[in-house]
Amino acid sequence: MTRAINFGLWYDFRNPVAWRVPFGEMYAAYLDQIAKAEGQGFDSVWLTEHHFCEDGYTPSPLVLAAAIGARTSRMRIGTNLMILPLHNPIRIAEDAATLSLLTGGRFDLGVGIGYREDEFAAFGRELKYRPSLIEEAIEIIRRAWAGGPIDFAGKRFSVGHLPIAPAPEIPPRILMGGMSEPAIDRAARIADGFLSTGGIGEDLYTAALERHADSGRTGAVIAGHWAIISPDPKAEVELVGPHVLYQANEYIRWGAFGPPETTPLFKDANEAIANGLYELWDADTAVENLSALLDRNPLISDIHFWAQFPGEPIAQGQRRIDYIATEVLPRLRKHLNGGAA
Repeated sequence: MTRAINFGLWYDFRNPVAWRVPFGEMYAAYLDQIAKAEGQGFDSVWLTEHHFCEDGYTPSPLVLAAAIGARTSRMRIGTNLMILPLHNPIRIAEDAATLSLLTGGRFDLGVGIGYREDEFAAFGRELKYRPSLIEEAIEIIRRAWAGGPIDFAGKRFSVGHLPIAPAPEIPPRILMGGMSEPAIDRAARIADGFLSTGGIGEDLYTAALERHADSGRTGAVIAGHWAIISPDPKAEVELVGPHVLYQANEYIRWGAFGPPETTPLFKDANEAIANGLYELWDADTAVENLSALLDRNPLISDIHFWAQFPGEPIAQGQRRIDYIATEVLPRLRKHLNGGAA
């Protein structure tokens, strides 16, 4: 029995001051890298979103998705994730529908609830309303893509007898991320799949799908994996360490892993890798662990890895991508097709 899994790359387009290059140069290099990765056998690319970040963490993933769509022909393009409560759901419905049409149905809309107070304040939203904001937005988006009038009235949004045109010929999947139990339960209840971060919550999602079996959703896990895969993982730490430490500590400062005032920063890269979400693997270890993960969780439909850590040279990330393409993906696909990895 064969099983189709998408293997992909994850980008945040960060450009920290310590390693800054011109943003246009960085965007061009990343688009070239993504186009090359499609030819190397990668199946998906994932974009994330934040705002008001000095390092340029991309605030405009849908614009980037359109640019990627123009440079690729086969890859799925998704967001992992957009902060849906910050947005007008009509505009997201329109833009995502257009992306689906432009890419022949290759776009997936991944969303999350958000957690940064400054983002919500700047967009005139309140953190306490996040659950109703995201649930109502998803309902509006689904109605918009159905092609008829929306006719929705809720606590946060009201949309009259208005159609969205053009509707997508292939409606994007709506995927939802989260780390808390309520967020994971919500993903099982109203989304088409769960965006997991470093494996967190995948067991809770499976249980929640069973609780919400009457929704008719079969569910899927899209696994954002934090493995650093290199022929010499210890040597790779010396190269990538400062960039990994920057990434991990910025997320801690923002409150991604708990209240920042009570979540200590990592002192160095070794501590971040040992105690964070990162894994250090060579190809053999990657194939062994990822094969076991896929065998253990039949809901996984996509596994993707950080392509470039913040500020690292493009050639450095490219070497890891090349290594995964030649030494890991063919063996994983052989395993999925019933052969020995």
